[in-house]
Amino acid sequence: MIDILTYSPDKPLLFTQLSFWIFFFVVFVGFGLTHKKIAVRNMWLFAVSVFFYYKLSGWFFVLVLMSVVVNFFIGGHISKLKSEKKRKGWLAAAVVYNLLWLVYYKYAYLFADWTNQIFGTQIIVHDWLGDALCAIGSGKMSFTDIMLPVGISFYTFQAISYCVDIYRKHIEPLNSIVDFGFYITFFPQLVAGPIVRASSFIPQIERPFVLDSAEFGQGLFLILNGLIKKIVIADYISVNFVDRVFDSPLSYSGFENLMGVYGYAIQIYCDFSGYTDIAIGLALLMGFHLSPNFASPYKANNFTDFWRRWHISLSSWLRDYLYIPLGGNRKGRMRTYINLVIVMVLGGLWHGANLKFIVWGVLHGLYLAIDKLVDAVFRMPKQMKWFAVLVTFNVTAFTWIVFRAGSMADALTMLTQIFSNTHFEQIMPVLSAYRNVFVLVLLAYVVHWLPEEFKDWYRGKFATAPLLIQGLIVMVVVFVLVQFRTTGLQPFIYFQF
Repeated sequence: MIDILTYSPDKPLLFTQLSFWIFFFVVFVGFGLTHKKIAVRNMWLFAVSVFFYYKLSGWFFVLVLMSVVVNFFIGGHISKLKSEKKRKGWLAAAVVYNLLWLVYYKYAYLFADWTNQIFGTQIIVHDWLGDALCAIGSGKMSFTDIMLPVGISFYTFQAISYCVDIYRKHIEPLNSIVDFGFYITFFPQLVAGPIVRASSFIPQIERPFVLDSAEFGQGLFLILNGLIKKIVIADYISVNFVDRVFDSPLSYSGFENLMGVYGYAIQIYCDFSGYTDIAIGLALLMGFHLSPNFASPYKANNFTDFWRRWHISLSSWLRDYLYIPLGGNRKGRMRTYINLVIVMVLGGLWHGANLKFIVWGVLHGLYLAIDKLVDAVFRMPKQMKWFAVLVTFNVTAFTWIVFRAGSMADALTMLTQIFSNTHFEQIMPVLSAYRNVFVLVLLAYVVHWLPEEFKDWYRGKFATAPLLIQGLIVMVVVFVLVQFRTTGLQPFIYFQF
């Protein structure tokens, strides 16, 4: 019993683990008993969400609670102030407070390295807070290295948007710290999104539970769809091919490196969108609606379209809270291009303090700027849309090399292998050796590029099917998932961000 309630880094509550579904069953039973009393329901969901985070990050759940307390009181204080100067001052305090934790945990090593190189110092980074929390909890974890708290980027951005939206008078502050804590920590999307806007979620907090049979079916479909994406596709092709190629590109031919690139492009999509599918589905079963985070991004016909389809909650957050305040496209064409690059560089840095993420952000910023430039002088005929989709997809896939590679040197090695060491005579043997992997990759792309009308049709058919049919499909899917499960623990890719 004690093991169930205590943190173990080897036994996290992942959506792909049986332990999570036991946890969710308990949560759902409690939800069923409390859903008619909204205050009690919200308190229950807040409590289990904090416990969920504790099971993933140990005593770092204290950081989440600190975020809840500080942002709740600052947001409430901003709403009461009349002086614009004071309102801006408190908003600045909220932004600084939230970003300081993010900067410390994500970029302390980067800043220490720069300082040591420039000034010849020997600064050693140590997580004193982690040590203190561990001592309080009698933990056995070592904090000689800084450990990134799971999901800190996501809940930090939610907290900032809450305070900014109060400052802009788009929303009224919540009166209950429990309700606000529930908004910040809601467990389905807490650690890997989607980033939930207060303006869309807060109205649901005080709304009575309503769920019809079609919504139940939609939620169940999303959960099954997400699990298939993650376990059957992303994990299988990652363990059996993609990771091997990226970890040692020189050990594989140019063709194998190329297939690794296309494999990773579908892997990261299935991994990340699989998580958000499950998160949205779980929330829907409890009557809460989260916004979609993906919309078939590899169907995009340019990079502006891609970022309307990929990680929608982050790209829209960067647009509303960074790009537009910087001036957006209101200050001339050159300033627009500069703003796009700045935003995408910061979007790259959001993923971590590493040169490869900066380069990835710079490239996407340049792509967006080129989009604007091309759109101003040239309109592509509709007949050529397929070509635009093909170009956008391939450039996106090759840019993922920088994102996934261990270093920029590894990324350059991979590109060199692709363009100078193809070995065409080995294509058929490679296709034969990795037949199962390539079949899965192909099927994943085929489903991805299916017409949206057809996807809506089969989703709707499942959602409105009798419970018996849904139950049989669930049993078949679970059987398939068990067959494809890898022996090692495969966390979701975006847990590290």
